Amino acid sequence: MGGPFERSPMIDKRTGSSSKRNKAQKGAAIVSSQRRGLGPEVRKWFILIGLSIVVSLLLFPDILVRPRTYVLGDVADRDIKATRDFLVENEALTQEKSEQAVRNVLSVYDFDPTENNLIARLREAFQQGREYLAKEAPLPEESLGQDKLPQLDGFEERFFDILEIAPSDSLYQALTENGFPPQVEKAIIFLVRKVLNRGVVSNKKMLLTQSGKGILLRHVHREKEARVLDLNRFYDLEGARTFLRGQEQELKRFLDSPALIRAAMDLSIALVKPNVTFNKRETELRKDAARKSVKPVYFKVKKGEMLVREGEIINPEHLVKLDEEYKSSGWKATVGRAPAMALLVAFMLSATYIMGLMSDGTSRSDVRDTMFCALTVMVIFLVAIASQLVAEEIARGFGFLAPRALFFAIPVATGAMLISIFQGFRVAVTFSVILAVLTTLIIRGGVDFFVYYFMGSLIAAHGVRNCRDRGTVIKAGLNVGLANMALAIAVEALHGSLYSVELGIACLSASLGGVLVGVIATGILPLVEMAFGFTTDIKLLELASLDQPLLKELMVRAPGTYHHSVIVSNLVEASAEAINANPLLAKVAAYYHDIGKMKKPLYFVENQGNRGNKHEKLAPSMSSLILISHVKDGIELAREHRLGREIIDIIQQHHGTSLIQYFYQKAREQAEKKGTKTSQVKEEDFRYPGPKPQTKEAGLVMLADVVEAASKTLVDPTISRVQGMVQKIINRVFSDGQLNECELTLKDLNEIAKSFNKTLSGMFHHRVDYPEPVSKDATAKRHGNGNSNQLSNGDTKDRAAEDRESTGENLRRLGLS
Repeated sequence: MGGPFERSPMIDKRTGSSSKRNKAQKGAAIVSSQRRGLGPEVRKWFILIGLSIVVSLLLFPDILVRPRTYVLGDVADRDIKATRDFLVENEALTQEKSEQAVRNVLSVYDFDPTENNLIARLREAFQQGREYLAKEAPLPEESLGQDKLPQLDGFEERFFDILEIAPSDSLYQALTENGFPPQVEKAIIFLVRKVLNRGVVSNKKMLLTQSGKGILLRHVHREKEARVLDLNRFYDLEGARTFLRGQEQELKRFLDSPALIRAAMDLSIALVKPNVTFNKRETELRKDAARKSVKPVYFKVKKGEMLVREGEIINPEHLVKLDEEYKSSGWKATVGRAPAMALLVAFMLSATYIMGLMSDGTSRSDVRDTMFCALTVMVIFLVAIASQLVAEEIARGFGFLAPRALFFAIPVATGAMLISIFQGFRVAVTFSVILAVLTTLIIRGGVDFFVYYFMGSLIAAHGVRNCRDRGTVIKAGLNVGLANMALAIAVEALHGSLYSVELGIACLSASLGGVLVGVIATGILPLVEMAFGFTTDIKLLELASLDQPLLKELMVRAPGTYHHSVIVSNLVEASAEAINANPLLAKVAAYYHDIGKMKKPLYFVENQGNRGNKHEKLAPSMSSLILISHVKDGIELAREHRLGREIIDIIQQHHGTSLIQYFYQKAREQAEKKGTKTSQVKEEDFRYPGPKPQTKEAGLVMLADVVEAASKTLVDPTISRVQGMVQKIINRVFSDGQLNECELTLKDLNEIAKSFNKTLSGMFHHRVDYPEPVSKDATAKRHGNGNSNQLSNGDTKDRAAEDRESTGENLRRLGLS
């Protein structure tokens, strides 16, 4: 057998003006919904843009305030950390290396073994002396003795000029008397070469200052240079002369005349001059070259490293670091990167919003949901910033501890857990991505930390997906702690800290972070429920207790309404499971959907009893206002008792815009009797203000409310009659367009009808007829107390008549008759 909505003639055969009116109403509802949605949609995007801007400003605080420029001696007014890795020149070490390079440069000394052609000049002087002597000498017959020797005073000056030495009459006389003998010339050359080949310096004291490293001796004629370490080998001028004075025995090999030996020695002493001279210019050039060849020494400043602390006096080292910091990440550079970061954050938030909130349709298109998710992201972001600062301070205090080991304790998964509880697991998954990304950016972590935070968030969100009590939140936090420990071990292994103290601290931080997630979420849950009007399953279970003060008050002041609400809750609970709606929300909403009737309970049929109908003395318009007011009164009571947004919405929507048919027809009849036009009786005055049901749960409560009331009109509620009544009522509500804006499909309506039939058939089951006792007294007694389950034929007829009379009242109460 097919369901009641398979080829239903009541739906398929609706044509004419009524059908056109319904289509027009649907079109108007869509247009109205779109117009209403424009404002909230814009507000949601503004929330996302605002969050993107705030996150970007927190990542780049220097966008708003240009960093202060410090000078030497200033006092730092805040802590300044490096925003990225950069290199700073170590000027002291560079200077030290430069000075060392200069010190390593050998002093350059020019070596001229010929001492400016000294030997050649000596030979020239002796040669010219012999030639001059031969030219000016007297004839043999003129040789009369010593007094007859030629006077060679004119050559004396020239002789000493060639040798570039001071004139000496005794020396010149000794040489001329012996005719400038070649033996003397050879002896002098022997001695001079012996001294000059060893080297003579003008300032040996200065030379000896280079004893440790030696000198660079450069041969001026051969363009050859060599390092000399033995500096004592060189003579100074006095040392050379002393050496020559001690060479008398050597001269005797060449000369036998004491006068010539004396002359050779004196001339050698006079000829010897320094031939190893310090080349200052060349030395300085080489020192400059060495100084320039030294590369600057840099040290690396890591991102996050403290450059200067608040209260410190700025010294040259601080200035160098701050200069490099502002040069690479100063105000202009920050302003350049900030828009890119803002766009990136905006893209991530928008993608998360579209995938997480918008894709669920109207149930996730509330501005409240967007605001909650945005604030959750912002709070976790701020917690991550604060945790980073605390972790770095703790690590700095211990010295041996790296901040990374403490970053595992940041309770990022709290955000995913809260979003999962209030928005659902799928939404939490998408937001877990952005929570993990932002936290990783804050701590300057890598892919390993992103995976750590993301997996922890997923486990937290999954652990509370069907949360029905607060213990589930704590348990989920413990599970996050265990998972975090395993992930922390993996992260530390990647960093090579598997066998260090940091591994133990990381595991402790990770487990502590999981516990914090559960504890923080448990504490925040009531605050979020109160601030945003969310209704969690935890709160729904609390509200489902019949010991709630509001339900007790309903039972006392409006017992009929209370009984009606309990039956409606039974109907919707079973049906919600069949159509994948929230059975707990539907059940609790059914308990409270008519609480507004407590303010005027006697104006509703189920509470009147034998007190009479108060509407008989009222105008139809007034009666309709009283009936309509119970929705408004119910909303006020629900807000007063903080029942939650979802329940308030269902209270507001459970009648939709349905028509109060009985009083509308009564008003038209009264108008006809008075002779006025029935057109003056406006239909909208007798309709509930709405809105129509927006969710499956609201539509389900509307159908159960109508079906339960109509079921009271059945005289003999057989299974077939119950099925017919359910099909007729649901068709009527559907055809009136009351379900146009909720998510119920025809398949859902079919499942709802089956569930209603099953529940109502169980409620209206027949008991077994027990045989009557023979005693008439017992029979009379049983009929008198009204508690018997079996009635006489006459009583059955009376009850049937009463049922027919009450049918109109029940339908009038719902506006269906």
